[in-house]
Amino acid sequence: MAKEEKEGGGPSVLEIIGKINPRYQKPVWEHSLVYDSPAEQLEPVYFWIIDFMSDLGFETEKIVDNFSASPGSGYFAELGAKATRMQEEGMKIMQTIGVMLKSLVNLLYDLKEFEIRLKQYALANSKNEKERESGLAGLKQIWMDRVDIQRGNTSIKGLASQFMYATLIDAFMAAKKPEDVDKMDLNDRVKRILKPRLAEFLEWKERSEIELRKRFEIERAWVKGQVSSLKLYTRWAKPYLKAAEELMMKGTLKEPAITKAFNTVLLQLTLLGKNKIKVHDEADSGNLPEVFRKLKLKRDYYACVLVDFRFRGIPRRGAGESGYYIFGGRADVSFRAFALNEDELKVLANELDKEDFRDALKLVENLTEESLSSMITELEHFTAEEKREKEKTEKEKGKKGKPEKEKLEIGRIKKDSFEESVVRALAERKAAELCFKIYDIYKKSHGMASFAEPSWEMPERWKAK
Repeated sequence: MAKEEKEGGGPSVLEIIGKINPRYQKPVWEHSLVYDSPAEQLEPVYFWIIDFMSDLGFETEKIVDNFSASPGSGYFAELGAKATRMQEEGMKIMQTIGVMLKSLVNLLYDLKEFEIRLKQYALANSKNEKERESGLAGLKQIWMDRVDIQRGNTSIKGLASQFMYATLIDAFMAAKKPEDVDKMDLNDRVKRILKPRLAEFLEWKERSEIELRKRFEIERAWVKGQVSSLKLYTRWAKPYLKAAEELMMKGTLKEPAITKAFNTVLLQLTLLGKNKIKVHDEADSGNLPEVFRKLKLKRDYYACVLVDFRFRGIPRRGAGESGYYIFGGRADVSFRAFALNEDELKVLANELDKEDFRDALKLVENLTEESLSSMITELEHFTAEEKREKEKTEKEKGKKGKPEKEKLEIGRIKKDSFEESVVRALAERKAAELCFKIYDIYKKSHGMASFAEPSWEMPERWKAK
């Protein structure tokens, strides 16, 4: 089931965890069970495990939820009656998404232009003399090309084309303030034109920077809103588009359980449960050395259990004409134990979110991998720009804030310290114990054969006080 967790060729949850921490190419502990009962419903298996994980103290979230139905099933036939409606709704959402994508492209283009302009203002305000001269020269060129040029023949460039004002552009670029004009070797006519233009430029420089930064912030906030809306609309469109695709009966499903003539439905679900390791309590219980009672870790560690469900069901209608469908059949459940720290869980959530967003974009636009990757990179750049600017501002003002954290992504998570490695080992042990407990108690409560509980030995180096 590991390769089936993500559709569209993307990495599975197990593969992502293995990339985040190579030591988990394989889980620290795993079990699997098969429950086959066509006469009984599959829902109790799922909800029993969810409830029991909650009782064990797990914080559980669903990270994969997919389903497919064979074209010949009664369940699929009933969905076919709604195909036209789903296609219509899907196309309406698609049109909205198309408009939003075009709007995002335009916004990204504007933000790039603003970023280039704001870099000129940053240089013009720099304490470094060479950078300041470079920034002012760039802004003066922009002012002449976009503001002063509107005067037509009386603009600086227009006047410079005449013989008696040939020095006007050079003088304007050289002067830093109106007082500098008096010190220049220029005729009075040029000075009288240059002074008010230079004062106007300096006024424009101050006001335009304020307005440009306001517009940059507004458009950046708008980009964040558009991205959130795009994700929402793509989530709405995805079920319609998938259903419409499957109703075309192209025969693309290679899953052996989905046979066109059979009455079959296949459900795929993945749960991630995490249980925080309370270092002080574990030290009091003797599971960690006594010195850990006063230890303050920078990152929390969690015992994690990944539960994969693969339901192959036979849908049948309940009592009454309007009865809902119930599913009996076979449930393949896999339990896998891991120990992940706070940073690794954040990266996992980010990677899953990226995959969902990437899949959503692929559904609405036939983009190449290069352009799609570029668009996602640009969106991430501008949505994270606000935080970077705040940190930069605090640094420039000399504030003593928290040290800049290393960007959390695959391959850039800090390695465990010695103390953290001890806590991780405990988290792995606890994850394995809880993984076995969920598996074992489920089997016992349902009258299945069980096994002896694994025994654990604390490493001698942990016992040092």
